[in-house]
Amino acid sequence: MAAIEALVRPLLTWFARHARDLPWRRTTDPYAIWISEIMLQQTQVKTVIPYWERWMRRFPIVGSLAGANLDEVLKLWEGLGYYSRARNLHQAARVLAARPDRSFPATFAEVQALPGVGRYTAGAICSMAFNQPTPVLDGNAIRVLTRVFGIAQNPREKAANGRLWTLAESLVTQASRDAPPEARSCSNLNQALMELGATVCTPRQPQCRSCPWQRHCVARKTKRVSEFP
Repeated sequence: MAAIEALVRPLLTWFARHARDLPWRRTTDPYAIWISEIMLQQTQVKTVIPYWERWMRRFPIVGSLAGANLDEVLKLWEGLGYYSRARNLHQAARVLAARPDRSFPATFAEVQALPGVGRYTAGAICSMAFNQPTPVLDGNAIRVLTRVFGIAQNPREKAANGRLWTLAESLVTQASRDAPPEARSCSNLNQALMELGATVCTPRQPQCRSCPWQRHCVARKTKRVSEFP
């Protein structure tokens, strides 16, 4: 099995060269990142971009969202589907606006306590906005990790899922040790892991020759890549 220490630097180098230029990657504003992460749930990046840009023009800060009428929020969301996401955003914005200093919480526990925010989303916000070593595990990250580490069990089952979270945490923790805070290595590591799954380690016809982890990948070595969709 590949050592965690051997995986971090190649992935960060790859991401620095190949990361897509996405609008929410140009900011460290936790509110803007939160909106993007909620929109990206069950929705493709190319669909989300214009919605996120319109949303940020209309509701640029938490207070503007909290003060909006729910009907207006749902109208702006129209076409993205899964409308409970928009309702949760509106509800959470009102929770945030009621905080004494109206600031976005900067701890994992507080972020996860917001309506509609689960473990993955809280980890994404804390790492990308605050560069904290909080792991992420979305569908893309799961696919990458199961292939690289040869985890054949159902990733939704408790044991396999727990192992995947542990691996994701080990990677982002190692990244935090390898570079100074100004390098934003935690943010970049998590984004790189998901980016690798979205653009290279795809469900079908993965581009293994372009992968920074190809030498370490169990699925590739054993020619079983198709068994880890």
